[in-house]
Amino acid sequence: MMERTMSGQRRKPQPNRVWIAGALVAAAFAVLVAPAPARAQVVVIANGSPITELDISQRSKLIATSTRKTPTRQEVINELIDDRLKIAKAKYYGLDVGDKEVDNAFENMAQRQRMTPAQFGQMLERSGISPAALKARLKAQIVWTQMVRGRFGSSLQVGDADVANAMRAANTPENVTGYVYTLYPITVIIPNGSAPGIADAKRREAENLRSRFNSCDSGIRLARGLRDVAVREPVTRSSSDLPDQLRDVLARLEIGRLSTPEATPQGWQMFALCGKRENQTDSPAKKEIREKLFNERYEAESKKFLEDIRKSAMIEYK
Repeated sequence: MMERTMSGQRRKPQPNRVWIAGALVAAAFAVLVAPAPARAQVVVIANGSPITELDISQRSKLIATSTRKTPTRQEVINELIDDRLKIAKAKYYGLDVGDKEVDNAFENMAQRQRMTPAQFGQMLERSGISPAALKARLKAQIVWTQMVRGRFGSSLQVGDADVANAMRAANTPENVTGYVYTLYPITVIIPNGSAPGIADAKRREAENLRSRFNSCDSGIRLARGLRDVAVREPVTRSSSDLPDQLRDVLARLEIGRLSTPEATPQGWQMFALCGKRENQTDSPAKKEIREKLFNERYEAESKKFLEDIRKSAMIEYK
Protein backbone atom coordinates (compact mmCIF):
# COMPACT_ATOMS: atom_id res chain seq x y z
CA MET A 1 0.00 0.00 0.00
CA MET A 2 1.40 3.40 -1.02
CA GLU A 3 1.77 6.06 1.69
CA ARG A 4 1.24 9.78 1.16
CA THR A 5 3.43 12.59 2.41
CA MET A 6 2.10 15.71 4.10
CA SER A 7 2.12 17.42 0.68
CA GLY A 8 -0.10 14.70 -0.68
CA GLN A 9 2.56 13.05 -2.84
CA ARG A 10 2.81 9.31 -2.87
CA ARG A 11 5.90 7.74 -1.24
CA LYS A 12 7.43 4.36 -2.14
CA PRO A 13 7.03 1.76 0.59
CA GLN A 14 10.22 1.26 2.71
CA PRO A 15 11.55 -2.17 3.66
CA ASN A 16 10.38 -3.43 6.98
CA ARG A 17 12.92 -2.18 9.56
CA VAL A 18 12.29 -5.20 11.76
CA TRP A 19 13.14 -7.50 8.84
CA ILE A 20 16.42 -5.61 8.18
CA ALA A 21 17.44 -5.85 11.82
CA GLY A 22 16.69 -9.57 11.80
CA ALA A 23 18.75 -10.06 8.66
CA LEU A 24 21.73 -8.26 10.19
CA VAL A 25 21.55 -10.41 13.31
CA ALA A 26 21.34 -13.55 11.19
CA ALA A 27 24.34 -12.47 9.12
CA ALA A 28 26.38 -11.73 12.21
CA PHE A 29 25.45 -15.11 13.70
CA ALA A 30 26.43 -16.84 10.46
CA VAL A 31 29.89 -15.26 10.64
CA LEU A 32 30.31 -16.42 14.22
CA VAL A 33 29.31 -20.01 13.55
CA ALA A 34 30.94 -20.30 10.12
CA PRO A 35 33.54 -23.06 9.98
CA ALA A 36 37.18 -21.99 10.44
CA PRO A 37 39.32 -21.82 7.30
CA ALA A 38 40.60 -25.19 6.19
CA ARG A 39 44.21 -24.17 6.89
CA ALA A 40 43.30 -23.61 10.56
CA GLN A 41 41.56 -26.98 10.87
CA VAL A 42 42.93 -29.18 13.64
CA VAL A 43 44.24 -32.48 12.29
CA VAL A 44 45.96 -34.03 15.29
CA ILE A 45 46.13 -33.37 19.02
CA ALA A 46 49.34 -34.53 20.72
CA ASN A 47 49.21 -34.45 24.51
CA GLY A 48 46.65 -31.67 24.33
CA SER A 49 48.59 -29.58 21.79
CA PRO A 50 46.76 -29.10 18.44
CA ILE A 51 48.41 -29.50 15.05
CA THR A 52 46.60 -27.71 12.24
CA GLU A 53 46.59 -27.85 8.45
CA LEU A 54 48.57 -24.61 8.53
CA ASP A 55 51.22 -26.22 10.72
CA ILE A 56 51.46 -29.14 8.29
CA SER A 57 51.66 -26.89 5.24
CA GLN A 58 54.39 -24.72 6.77
CA ARG A 59 56.47 -27.65 7.99
CA SER A 60 56.16 -29.38 4.60
CA LYS A 61 57.62 -26.33 2.85
CA LEU A 62 60.33 -26.01 5.48
CA ILE A 63 61.45 -29.62 5.12
CA ALA A 64 61.33 -29.48 1.33
CA THR A 65 63.41 -26.29 1.30
CA SER A 66 66.07 -27.57 3.72
CA THR A 67 66.40 -31.13 2.37
CA ARG A 68 65.50 -30.60 -1.30
CA LYS A 69 63.09 -33.53 -0.91
CA THR A 70 59.30 -33.50 -0.70
CA PRO A 71 58.19 -35.28 2.48
CA THR A 72 55.00 -37.33 2.71
CA ARG A 73 52.12 -35.87 4.68
CA GLN A 74 52.52 -38.51 7.39
CA GLU A 75 56.25 -37.80 7.72
CA VAL A 76 55.43 -34.14 8.35
CA ILE A 77 52.71 -34.99 10.87
CA ASN A 78 55.06 -37.37 12.69
CA GLU A 79 57.73 -34.68 12.96
CA LEU A 80 55.21 -32.15 14.31
CA ILE A 81 53.92 -34.71 16.82
CA ASP A 82 57.49 -35.40 17.95
CA ASP A 83 58.08 -31.67 18.45
CA ARG A 84 54.96 -31.33 20.59
CA LEU A 85 55.95 -34.33 22.70
CA LYS A 86 59.52 -33.08 23.14
CA ILE A 87 58.36 -29.67 24.36
CA ALA A 88 55.76 -31.21 26.67
CA LYS A 89 58.34 -33.59 28.19
CA ALA A 90 60.78 -30.73 28.69
CA LYS A 91 58.13 -28.75 30.56
CA TYR A 92 57.51 -31.80 32.74
CA TYR A 93 61.18 -31.68 33.73
CA GLY A 94 61.05 -27.91 34.23
CA LEU A 95 63.04 -27.09 31.09
CA ASP A 96 62.07 -24.23 28.81
CA VAL A 97 63.68 -22.30 25.99
CA GLY A 98 63.12 -18.56 25.92
CA ASP A 99 62.58 -16.36 22.88
CA LYS A 100 66.14 -15.03 23.16
CA GLU A 101 67.69 -18.48 22.68
CA VAL A 102 65.46 -19.18 19.70
CA ASP A 103 66.21 -15.76 18.19
CA ASN A 104 69.95 -16.38 18.63
CA ALA A 105 69.64 -19.71 16.79
CA PHE A 106 67.66 -17.97 14.03
CA GLU A 107 70.34 -15.27 13.78
CA ASN A 108 73.09 -17.90 13.54
CA MET A 109 71.27 -19.53 10.63
CA ALA A 110 71.01 -16.12 8.95
CA GLN A 111 74.74 -15.49 9.43
CA ARG A 112 75.60 -18.82 7.83
CA GLN A 113 73.62 -17.61 4.81
CA ARG A 114 75.52 -14.30 5.01
CA MET A 115 72.29 -12.44 5.79
CA THR A 116 70.82 -10.37 8.57
CA PRO A 117 67.88 -11.93 10.46
CA ALA A 118 65.51 -9.57 8.63
CA GLN A 119 66.90 -10.58 5.23
CA PHE A 120 66.73 -14.24 6.17
CA GLY A 121 63.10 -13.83 7.27
CA GLN A 122 62.24 -12.16 3.96
CA MET A 123 63.87 -15.02 2.06
CA LEU A 124 61.76 -17.52 4.00
CA GLU A 125 58.57 -15.58 3.32
CA ARG A 126 59.33 -15.53 -0.40
CA SER A 127 59.37 -19.33 -0.18
CA GLY A 128 55.99 -19.27 1.55
CA ILE A 129 57.46 -20.06 4.98
CA SER A 130 56.70 -18.00 8.06
CA PRO A 131 59.76 -17.25 10.24
CA ALA A 132 57.56 -18.32 13.18
CA ALA A 133 57.33 -21.82 11.67
CA LEU A 134 61.11 -22.15 11.59
CA LYS A 135 61.43 -20.75 15.12
CA ALA A 136 58.92 -23.33 16.38
CA ARG A 137 61.09 -26.08 14.92
CA LEU A 138 64.24 -24.54 16.40
CA LYS A 139 62.65 -24.34 19.84
CA ALA A 140 61.84 -28.06 19.81
CA GLN A 141 65.36 -28.92 18.65
CA ILE A 142 67.06 -26.75 21.28
CA VAL A 143 64.99 -27.97 24.22
CA TRP A 144 65.35 -31.60 23.12
CA THR A 145 69.14 -31.30 22.84
CA GLN A 146 69.31 -29.82 26.34
CA MET A 147 67.10 -32.57 27.73
CA VAL A 148 68.95 -35.49 26.09
CA ARG A 149 72.36 -34.14 27.07
CA GLY A 150 71.22 -33.53 30.62
CA ARG A 151 69.63 -36.96 30.98
CA PHE A 152 72.30 -39.06 29.23
CA GLY A 153 75.38 -36.84 29.69
CA SER A 154 77.69 -39.51 31.12
CA SER A 155 76.92 -42.07 28.40
CA LEU A 156 77.51 -39.48 25.67
CA GLN A 157 81.06 -38.66 26.74
CA VAL A 158 83.77 -39.62 24.24
CA GLY A 159 87.19 -40.25 25.78
CA ASP A 160 90.63 -40.07 24.18
CA ALA A 161 90.81 -43.87 24.19
CA ASP A 162 87.53 -44.04 22.24
CA VAL A 163 88.96 -41.62 19.66
CA ALA A 164 92.23 -43.52 19.37
CA ASN A 165 90.46 -46.86 18.89
CA ALA A 166 88.16 -45.38 16.24
CA MET A 167 91.10 -43.81 14.38
CA ARG A 168 92.98 -47.10 14.36
CA ALA A 169 89.87 -48.92 13.12
CA ALA A 170 89.56 -46.38 10.31
CA ASN A 171 93.31 -46.50 9.55
CA THR A 172 93.56 -42.78 10.28
CA PRO A 173 97.01 -41.54 11.40
CA GLU A 174 96.87 -40.49 15.05
CA ASN A 175 99.78 -38.03 14.88
CA VAL A 176 98.07 -35.58 12.51
CA THR A 177 99.10 -32.06 13.51
CA GLY A 178 96.60 -29.36 14.27
CA TYR A 179 97.24 -25.68 14.95
CA VAL A 180 96.13 -22.95 17.32
CA TYR A 181 95.79 -19.58 15.58
CA THR A 182 95.73 -16.04 16.95
CA LEU A 183 93.54 -13.95 14.67
CA TYR A 184 92.44 -10.34 14.41
CA PRO A 185 89.08 -10.04 12.61
CA ILE A 186 89.14 -6.91 10.41
CA THR A 187 86.06 -5.67 8.55
CA VAL A 188 85.79 -2.95 5.91
CA ILE A 189 82.28 -1.77 6.70
CA ILE A 190 79.60 -1.19 4.06
CA PRO A 191 77.12 1.39 5.47
CA ASN A 192 73.49 0.30 5.59
CA GLY A 193 71.49 1.29 2.51
CA SER A 194 74.56 1.70 0.33
CA ALA A 195 74.22 1.43 -3.44
CA PRO A 196 75.67 -1.68 -5.14
CA GLY A 197 78.61 0.33 -6.41
CA ILE A 198 79.66 1.14 -2.84
CA ALA A 199 80.14 -2.57 -2.09
CA ASP A 200 82.55 -2.89 -5.02
CA ALA A 201 84.44 0.21 -3.91
CA LYS A 202 84.73 -1.16 -0.37
CA ARG A 203 86.06 -4.44 -1.71
CA ARG A 204 88.82 -2.54 -3.52
CA GLU A 205 89.61 -0.75 -0.25
CA ALA A 206 89.86 -4.14 1.48
CA GLU A 207 92.20 -5.49 -1.19
CA ASN A 208 94.31 -2.33 -0.93
CA LEU A 209 94.60 -2.76 2.84
CA ARG A 210 95.52 -6.39 2.35
CA SER A 211 98.35 -5.48 -0.03
CA ARG A 212 99.78 -2.95 2.49
CA PHE A 213 99.43 -5.29 5.50
CA ASN A 214 102.93 -6.74 6.02
CA SER A 215 103.07 -7.34 9.77
CA CYS A 216 100.61 -7.42 12.65
CA ASP A 217 102.21 -4.53 14.57
CA SER A 218 102.18 -2.01 11.74
CA GLY A 219 99.20 -3.51 9.92
CA ILE A 220 96.82 -3.35 12.90
CA ARG A 221 97.78 0.30 13.51
CA LEU A 222 97.20 1.05 9.83
CA ALA A 223 93.77 -0.63 9.80
CA ARG A 224 92.64 1.16 12.97
CA GLY A 225 93.48 4.50 11.40
CA LEU A 226 91.29 3.96 8.34
CA ARG A 227 87.71 5.15 7.96
CA ASP A 228 84.92 2.54 7.96
CA VAL A 229 87.31 -0.18 9.12
CA ALA A 230 86.60 -2.14 12.31
CA VAL A 231 89.36 -4.10 14.05
CA ARG A 232 88.05 -6.50 16.71
CA GLU A 233 89.97 -7.87 19.66
CA PRO A 234 92.15 -10.91 18.88
CA VAL A 235 90.66 -14.38 19.12
CA THR A 236 92.38 -17.75 19.59
CA ARG A 237 90.99 -20.64 17.57
CA SER A 238 92.03 -24.24 17.11
CA SER A 239 92.18 -25.45 13.51
CA SER A 240 89.75 -28.19 14.54
CA ASP A 241 87.14 -25.55 15.40
CA LEU A 242 87.37 -23.68 12.10
CA PRO A 243 85.27 -24.21 8.96
CA ASP A 244 87.10 -26.22 6.31
CA GLN A 245 87.38 -23.25 3.95
CA LEU A 246 88.93 -20.92 6.54
CA ARG A 247 91.21 -23.68 7.82
CA ASP A 248 92.56 -24.17 4.29
CA VAL A 249 93.08 -20.42 3.86
CA LEU A 250 94.98 -20.08 7.14
CA ALA A 251 97.13 -23.12 6.36
CA ARG A 252 98.49 -21.28 3.30
CA LEU A 253 98.67 -17.81 4.89
CA GLU A 254 101.92 -16.37 6.21
CA ILE A 255 102.06 -14.95 9.74
CA GLY A 256 101.57 -11.19 9.64
CA ARG A 257 99.35 -11.20 6.55
CA LEU A 258 95.63 -10.78 5.87
CA SER A 259 93.29 -13.39 4.42
CA THR A 260 91.24 -12.63 1.31
CA PRO A 261 88.09 -10.50 1.85
CA GLU A 262 84.85 -12.42 2.43
CA ALA A 263 81.40 -10.82 2.15
CA THR A 264 79.37 -10.59 5.38
CA PRO A 265 76.20 -8.63 6.28
CA GLN A 266 78.45 -5.95 7.83
CA GLY A 267 80.97 -5.66 5.01
CA TRP A 268 84.17 -7.30 3.75
CA GLN A 269 85.79 -9.38 6.50
CA MET A 270 89.43 -10.48 6.65
CA PHE A 271 91.57 -12.17 9.30
CA ALA A 272 95.06 -11.06 10.28
CA LEU A 273 97.12 -14.12 11.17
CA CYS A 274 99.26 -13.02 14.13
CA GLY A 275 100.15 -16.30 15.78
CA LYS A 276 100.35 -20.01 14.95
CA ARG A 277 101.47 -22.97 17.04
CA GLU A 278 101.19 -26.73 16.67
CA ASN A 279 98.58 -28.70 18.61
CA GLN A 280 98.98 -32.48 18.66
CA THR A 281 96.14 -33.12 21.09
CA ASP A 282 93.23 -31.75 19.03
CA SER A 283 93.73 -32.07 15.31
CA PRO A 284 90.86 -31.69 12.78
CA ALA A 285 90.94 -35.46 12.19
CA LYS A 286 90.56 -36.20 15.91
CA LYS A 287 87.75 -33.70 16.27
CA GLU A 288 85.92 -35.24 13.31
CA ILE A 289 86.15 -38.72 14.89
CA ARG A 290 85.11 -37.39 18.30
CA GLU A 291 82.06 -35.62 16.85
CA LYS A 292 81.09 -38.71 14.85
CA LEU A 293 81.18 -40.92 17.95
CA PHE A 294 79.26 -38.36 19.99
CA ASN A 295 76.57 -37.99 17.32
CA GLU A 296 76.16 -41.76 17.05
CA ARG A 297 75.64 -42.04 20.81
CA TYR A 298 73.37 -39.01 20.90
CA GLU A 299 71.16 -40.34 18.09
CA ALA A 300 70.86 -43.76 19.73
CA GLU A 301 69.84 -42.32 23.14
CA SER A 302 67.57 -39.73 21.52
CA LYS A 303 65.72 -42.32 19.43
CA LYS A 304 65.17 -44.64 22.37
CA PHE A 305 64.03 -41.79 24.64
CA LEU A 306 61.53 -40.50 22.06
CA GLU A 307 60.13 -43.99 21.51
CA ASP A 308 59.50 -44.29 25.25
CA ILE A 309 57.74 -40.91 25.32
CA ARG A 310 55.53 -41.87 22.38
CA LYS A 311 54.37 -45.05 24.13
CA SER A 312 52.70 -43.04 26.89
CA ALA A 313 51.56 -40.11 24.73
CA MET A 314 47.94 -39.18 23.99
CA ILE A 315 47.73 -38.73 20.21
CA GLU A 316 44.29 -38.14 18.69
CA TYR A 317 43.61 -37.80 14.97
CA LYS A 318 40.56 -35.69 14.14
